[in-house]
Amino acid sequence: MEDTFLMMILALLEGIGLILSPCILPILPIILSGSLEAGNKRPYGIILGFILTFTLFTFFSRELVQYAGIDPTLIRNISFALLILFGVIMLSEFLTEKFSLLTQRFSQIGGHQLKGGFGSGILFGALVGLIWTPCAGPILAAVIVQIVLQQSTLNSFFIVLFFGLGAGIPMLCIALFGRTLMTHLTIFKQHAILVRKILGVIIIGSVIWMAASYGLPNYTSPSSTHQTQSAGLINGITPYPAPPIEGITAWINSPPLQINQLNNKVILIDFWAYSCINCIRTLPYLKNWYAKYHDQGLVIIGIHAPEFEFERDYNNVKNSVEKNGITYPVALDNQFQTWRNYYNRYWPAQYLIDKKGEVVYEHVGEGDDDIIEHNIRFLLGLNPTIQKSQEEQTVLLNQETPETYLGYARAYAFSSTETMQHDQSFYYHFPTVLNENHWALEGKWNVMAERILSSENNAVIKIHFHAKHVYAVMGSVTGKPIQIKLLLNGESVINEKGKDVINSVVTVSQHKLYELIDLSTSESGLLQLMASGPGLEMYTFTFGES
Repeated sequence: MEDTFLMMILALLEGIGLILSPCILPILPIILSGSLEAGNKRPYGIILGFILTFTLFTFFSRELVQYAGIDPTLIRNISFALLILFGVIMLSEFLTEKFSLLTQRFSQIGGHQLKGGFGSGILFGALVGLIWTPCAGPILAAVIVQIVLQQSTLNSFFIVLFFGLGAGIPMLCIALFGRTLMTHLTIFKQHAILVRKILGVIIIGSVIWMAASYGLPNYTSPSSTHQTQSAGLINGITPYPAPPIEGITAWINSPPLQINQLNNKVILIDFWAYSCINCIRTLPYLKNWYAKYHDQGLVIIGIHAPEFEFERDYNNVKNSVEKNGITYPVALDNQFQTWRNYYNRYWPAQYLIDKKGEVVYEHVGEGDDDIIEHNIRFLLGLNPTIQKSQEEQTVLLNQETPETYLGYARAYAFSSTETMQHDQSFYYHFPTVLNENHWALEGKWNVMAERILSSENNAVIKIHFHAKHVYAVMGSVTGKPIQIKLLLNGESVINEKGKDVINSVVTVSQHKLYELIDLSTSESGLLQLMASGPGLEMYTFTFGES
């Protein structure tokens, strides 16, 4: 709860700070111009409509874009076009008059026009908020990424709402004081049409400037070169200019890099997180490709996007890079700016960029390593023959227990006899029967948004899994070692132990992924973990077949 409250306050402050951002420039003249019409309540209606529409559209934008299958870049460009249309309307007396009549008609409810312009102001502000939201993408940063990466929760809604309130406060001040200024200064009253046209020019100029800074994509047909190149790729895509690497907080193994600086290089962008088991299983392939092809022109850049808070720590990432023997450049994308530039949604995910700086292949998750290497070799001008036959994924993968998040923001299959309590220590008990792929707590635990925390000695967690390997992302809240006793099907873990287990005990101090169980074949089992004391943090269970 405290974390959410802090995020709300930060979102409010970020929204207020938006007044200093270039993306606000096209909106201020529209707000000011729209406030000069109708009654004194119109500015309040405009700001209310703006905040509500912005909040709702942003909150559900992930679902809208995903289900509609629309390119987010196209949405942003349509918004640019609508903003320019607003500017053109303000330049024309005829169009301004028609637009005013249109908003007045929409403000009528049941044949009765809302007084004071408040109703028409809400509609006006709603339209402004709708078209402005995609343009503000770079400013939303961590506020929006919680929604994009996780789930649309009530906490997320209030965070975005507070951001909208922060953006609306200075806009309301400008609308109110601007209206007073325009009312009392005779020169403005005498030249109202000229002022409106100047505001229209400001809108159009601001949008053009923003569009140029974004670098609008080229929607023309692929050239013959692209078509020829795609013919040599397996599962190639229509090429598009590689988005920039931005918002990086630190680099490991390299000075800062940019796509446009790596001329005549083939680039593989790999989005990963160091506690993600799927990402860890791709590392051997990435390291092998870097060793084999780096001298021939391949550049691999690992974009580390944290899934959990502890993965934001530079030393934690650096230690993981060294432990895993990663020698290629790694960039810490803690604010998810590069993640958003690529419209990425998964760990791991790879993007292959050709020597012309265009993304020509995308891949999500594990597997297809032979196809990726084929495409790397093709782009480097080497023999692109696949080194091994393509095999379908084993049927066992469909039976494997899915990754199980323990924090309430993404938790499912929780089966203690008590209802899960949020952000407070609470006593739980195991059920009589624990179904496969379900988990439960016993003893005193504090269930938080992204993790659970043991609150007493001998607090226990149990999970019924089906897999060959079992892992858990864990850490100690104090950094002091905590002993975790393991039981598999009621017995000590000896022959089935993972590499982090000694005498059926795993010692947890660092925040990382721990290997708990290593079976010879995939099978079902009941795994129980008992913490020796309070302070054990657990984030997720993950599973594997290899």
